[in-house]
Amino acid sequence: MEKGFLSIVLHAHLPFVRHPEHEFFLEETWLYEAITETYIPLIHMFEGLERDHVPWRLTMSLTPSLMSMLRDPLLQDRYLAHLNKLIELANKEIERTRFQPQYHETALHYYWEFTRAKETFLNRYQKDITQAFRKFQDHGHLEIITCGATHGFLPLISRNEGTVRGQIRTAVELYEKVLGRRPLGIWLPECGYYPGVDKYLKEQGIRYFLTDTHGILHASPRPKYGVFAPIFCPSGVAAFGRDVESSKQVWSAIEGYPGDPDYREFYRDIGFELDWDYIRPYISPDGLRVNTGIKYYRITGNTEEKQPYVRSWAMHKAASHAGNFMFNREKQVEYLYDFMGRKPLIVAPYDAELYGHWWYEGPEFLNFFVRKCAFDQKTMRLIAPSDYFKEYPVNQVSTPSFSSWGWKGYSETWLSGANDWIYRHLHKASLRMTELTQKFRGQNGVVNRALKQAARELFLAQSSDWAFIMHTGTMVPYAVKRTKEHLINFTRIYDDLMSNRLDENWLREIEGKNNIFPDVDHHVFS
Repeated sequence: MEKGFLSIVLHAHLPFVRHPEHEFFLEETWLYEAITETYIPLIHMFEGLERDHVPWRLTMSLTPSLMSMLRDPLLQDRYLAHLNKLIELANKEIERTRFQPQYHETALHYYWEFTRAKETFLNRYQKDITQAFRKFQDHGHLEIITCGATHGFLPLISRNEGTVRGQIRTAVELYEKVLGRRPLGIWLPECGYYPGVDKYLKEQGIRYFLTDTHGILHASPRPKYGVFAPIFCPSGVAAFGRDVESSKQVWSAIEGYPGDPDYREFYRDIGFELDWDYIRPYISPDGLRVNTGIKYYRITGNTEEKQPYVRSWAMHKAASHAGNFMFNREKQVEYLYDFMGRKPLIVAPYDAELYGHWWYEGPEFLNFFVRKCAFDQKTMRLIAPSDYFKEYPVNQVSTPSFSSWGWKGYSETWLSGANDWIYRHLHKASLRMTELTQKFRGQNGVVNRALKQAARELFLAQSSDWAFIMHTGTMVPYAVKRTKEHLINFTRIYDDLMSNRLDENWLREIEGKNNIFPDVDHHVFS
């Protein structure tokens, strides 16, 4: 009999980026890279586990903004065109490297991966890979949890109750529409918890959420079992805390597995290195050199001289690291079991994009690990957080502390000198949204369309990704532009409604561009 449980949780999220007004938009490639390097490799892994009858249980969030993009016909077609270009480039690379054996095998590998991705995306799932994840959930292997509608950092937009309720309810409604059931759990955006937010989760039937380590350790009263068992908020919603030890082994590029010299180097891409005329058709049309996803070097070490990537070496290392990770979790479970007197639960949450996009061999590591857990040990069992309640339905009641998994553990990432200017505008817009829903309650036709679009613009402005980008200093002009555009659109709708001068042509234009949540219910703000 096992002595404990391990719950691996993958957080799949990207901000809503859709620009039909441009034939090519650089930030849209965030989605294309994630599909090719993370989401489809995970689907292939899950399919292999099912094919081989491996018992497995994992948890994954699909945020509403990501699901909306994955189901959008425009972005689906653009991704397919992107993939066709990658296949064309990989085919050219096979020819270019035919007399360079140190690169040729890797070129063949990329061609095979890209063509396999196309087969999966186009033929098996008809461009909608959300249905692949739905299938694994329906089979009982994957537990899919939700998130805030646009990943708004709830502690900083909670001035208006309708805002928080809207973020959660809109997410739950989209989840039910796409996946055919209501979610049991939620990944609070940025793991941002504040006391009282759980009442909105309870309203929607959500049973649990995830928080960072100190959110549990600083709970009141102090939890008896730390992060190795959930606590129940006074509302009855459970909180699961992140285990630091298991996270660090995978997260850290310095101390963790991803920094091993046999793994692929992320920062050496042919988009920056090959001849301009050769690579020009496969980078940005304006001539900006960008990542193509084809990389020929391994990490090697802290030197400028990177050595060629050898796929077989990386696979052996991934298997070795998976074994080491399993061994460490076994010993951790054994120690905790003896110490606690009950079966501990180790919760290991990660950004899904770590597996494949940033750490190229991450999906293979995960595949090896799940298989080893199934057949090479009996100390622990992989479960989803909701499964824990079947074993231990009664748990301590305690209120987690305000927390996030951002830098320093609180709000500094999303409230700093680089981004604090946005909140007075978000708060004002939230109050105005409530005013609109109350003033125009029961309206139909173009007024109702305008209210729905106002809700969409507000949600999109609230995305925590824009504040995060401003804080970190990457792609800042785009993040500022998106925040301002959505707020300006919202303010124009507000002014036009209040003065009874709606421009239906302009409204139709932004409805077509910012088309997230077509069934959004603006009444939630009232």
